[in-house]
Amino acid sequence: MQPQTPSSSPAPNGAMLNPAAIMPGANPAAPTEAAPPAAAPLDGDRLNAFVGKMLGDMGAVFSGALVLMGDKLGLYKAMANAGPIGPQQLALRTQTDERYVREWLSAMAASGYMNYDPKTERYTLSPEQAAVLADENSPAFMAGAFDIASAMYRDEPKITAAFKSGRGVGWHDHSQCLFRGTERFFKTSYRHHLVDEWLPALEGVVEKLRRGARVADVGCGHGASTIIMAQAFPNSRFFGFDYHDGSIEQARAAAMEAGVAGQCEFAVADARSYPAMNYDLITFFDCLHDMGDPVGAARHARSSMAADGTWMIVEPMAGDKVEDNLNPVGRIYYAASTMLCTPASKSQDVGLALGAQAGERRLAEVIRSGGFGRVRAAATTPFNMVLEARP
Repeated sequence: MQPQTPSSSPAPNGAMLNPAAIMPGANPAAPTEAAPPAAAPLDGDRLNAFVGKMLGDMGAVFSGALVLMGDKLGLYKAMANAGPIGPQQLALRTQTDERYVREWLSAMAASGYMNYDPKTERYTLSPEQAAVLADENSPAFMAGAFDIASAMYRDEPKITAAFKSGRGVGWHDHSQCLFRGTERFFKTSYRHHLVDEWLPALEGVVEKLRRGARVADVGCGHGASTIIMAQAFPNSRFFGFDYHDGSIEQARAAAMEAGVAGQCEFAVADARSYPAMNYDLITFFDCLHDMGDPVGAARHARSSMAADGTWMIVEPMAGDKVEDNLNPVGRIYYAASTMLCTPASKSQDVGLALGAQAGERRLAEVIRSGGFGRVRAAATTPFNMVLEARP
């Protein structure tokens, strides 16, 4: 039995202290594992600043479900242009319970999503807040994005499992609220930019559409983009394709409701198998990066269009480097890409997984690899980039 050195006295909890930890130059028997490095000292100001940031983010995360409820229950719409209103009055207007409404109003005021007057104990939705939360025709409407957020949380176990397995999670494997949320979120940009800005930025396309063109809208989802174009160009014919049969059913119903069913045909097909019909214009709205084989999709687009045809690719706004995208918009898109876009691509053949922040340079490489000779950025918004590809 080896005798103890005088400095190896028992610790208060009965464990033996390591002499090397308290005596420089001590050389006890080497441990089987190296001791972990000492933790770096904390900077109090930086710690407090980061905790403050996390508190703000926690408030936003916790409030997301409340925004979703306010949207579903019509609470925001009932407050728009209504002036100061109390919980009882709002509950009566929306046929909801006053006690729940009172708590919801307080939470919204604490978030800065509406204003509270302590003198009158009334809440007001300003015109700017209403534009974001209540008016679906507003160019600033964002409430639809919370349906997407809901799907991300509901489907988190699937993505967590995919992190371990490396397998993908198909778009069709997500919760239904994702499909509706995607339509509502992106429809805002399509409604306010597609006809007035994006199509006119393409060489000679508007003139063709006015005369009567054949258009393929690939990855059309619920058909929002297809229908907006059909309404603007009654002489043209539009063909919407999506591999998700549930979305195609919704698109057909939406076209019927919008009065353009005679101009639009919707069919289940993916980006490498839709019928090649000499299209004057092919459009991909916010979907190329989701595809497992975007180069194959580019090749099929090239073989499916007229000799002087145009391919319009609308993608999330992104710079070419990670550091270009470390901003509020990039934060949203990187999160969505982690939970939705990258898993969708990895669930398909090839599984290139471009991600929602691929950037113009990488996207142009993919498009040129599909056989297109000319690629240029035609238009941008804070949320979108529009690329024009020509043979």
